[in-house]
Amino acid sequence: MSRSIARPVLAGLTATLLIGAAAPAVAAGAARRAAPACTTALAPARPVTTVPWPQQRYDPARLAPLATGTGVTVAVVDSGVDRVHPQLAGRVLTGTDLLDPGGDGRRDCAGHGTGVASIIAAAPRPGVAFHGLAPGARILPVRVSEQQVVQGRESGRTVSAREFARAIRWAVDHDADVVNLSLVLYADDPEVRSAVRYAVDRDVVLVAAAGNLHDNGNPRPFPAAYDGVLGVGAIGADGGRATFSQTGPYVDLVAPGSEVLTAAPGQGHHRVEGTSYAAPFVAATAALLRQYRPELTAAQVAERIVATTDPAPGAGGGYGTGVLNPYRAVTETGGGRPGGNRVVAALADDRADPALVARQARRATARDRALLVGTVIGTAAITVALLALVLPRAARRRWRPADPD
Repeated sequence: MSRSIARPVLAGLTATLLIGAAAPAVAAGAARRAAPACTTALAPARPVTTVPWPQQRYDPARLAPLATGTGVTVAVVDSGVDRVHPQLAGRVLTGTDLLDPGGDGRRDCAGHGTGVASIIAAAPRPGVAFHGLAPGARILPVRVSEQQVVQGRESGRTVSAREFARAIRWAVDHDADVVNLSLVLYADDPEVRSAVRYAVDRDVVLVAAAGNLHDNGNPRPFPAAYDGVLGVGAIGADGGRATFSQTGPYVDLVAPGSEVLTAAPGQGHHRVEGTSYAAPFVAATAALLRQYRPELTAAQVAERIVATTDPAPGAGGGYGTGVLNPYRAVTETGGGRPGGNRVVAALADDRADPALVARQARRATARDRALLVGTVIGTAAITVALLALVLPRAARRRWRPADPD
C-alpha cells in the first residue's frame, strides 16, 4: 500500500464477508451512485459454546457487578452496524451513513463494523458463550467505509478524508461519549486532525487502531498517531504482539486482535484478526469507566486505561504501556506504570468548561438512573421469589389475616 493514501481503510485483515465486485473509492465532491444491495452471505448460526480467549482473559462476569457501560454511547465509525443480529438488537441507535446518502448507519455489507460493535456491546444470550465487554452500552453507527486491505490488496468503497473528518464531528455532536475508529489513514490530513481536536476539546474519548502494516515498514497511521487518541496494537492468545500489528510511538497499549470471535451481520459469528478488533476492547473499557466514574474527564479515563495495563511479554514500541486490563482500569484508584502522556497531555484542557460539566452531569444522571432501575428490578425479583415461597406454605397452614381489634 502506498503511504500517501488519504482515504480511511478498515484496519481488519480479514474480509470474509466482503463479497462481490469492489466499487471505486468516493472522491471528495464526486457524485455518489445509488447504494448497492448487500450480497453478503449470512454466517453459519452454529452455537458458540467455547468461551473465546479474550473473555477468558477479561472475564466480563467479574466486571458486570461494577459496570456494564449502561448509559454510555459509543460511536462506531466503520462499515455500519447490523441492528438485527440477536446480540445487538435493541443496542444500535439510529446513526448516519456518509457512504450512501439516506442511510442511518445500521446496514453493514462488510461485516467489519458489526464485529467491532459486538466486541463492545453484544448482549449475553442463552447457549452463546460470546458477549461484549460493555453489553449495557449503546452503539451509535457512523458508516464511512467498506474498504479493507487483504494480503496487500485494497477492495471496497470508502469516503474521502474530508467525509471521515465529518463523521468524527457528527459522532461528537450526537452525544458520543467514546468514539471507536477501527480504520486507518496513511497520511496526515488537516481536516481529520481538526476533527480529532474538536472531539478532544469536547471531552470525548477517542480510540483508534494502530494499523496492520508492520511488514510494510510501519507507515504512520492516523488517527491513532494524533495527540489525544488512544492508539491500540494487537496481541494473540499468548500475549505476544501479533506479527501484523504495527510498532511505533503511536501505540499506547495493546489488546486482543488475533483469532478474535465477533458477531456477523444477521446471525452467527466468525473469527477475525487485525488491530481493528483490538481497539474496541479499549473503547469498551472506556465505556465501563464512563459509567462507573462519570466524574472523570476523557483525559482521566485515558490515563487510567494506560496506567493500569499488565506487563507485556516483549519490549519495544509494539506494546505501549502494556496489555489492556479492564478490571484494573475500573477498580484501581491510582498507581500503575506512568504512560500515555501523548494522549493525556492533549486531553488535559480546561476541566471547568461548561460543555464538559454538562456531559459529566448527563453521565452521572444516566448512571444513577441505571442503578435505580437495577435496584427496583432486583427488589421486585426478590419479592416475587419470596411470595412464591411463602404463599403456598401459608395456604397449607391456613394462615389468615389477624382480625382487627
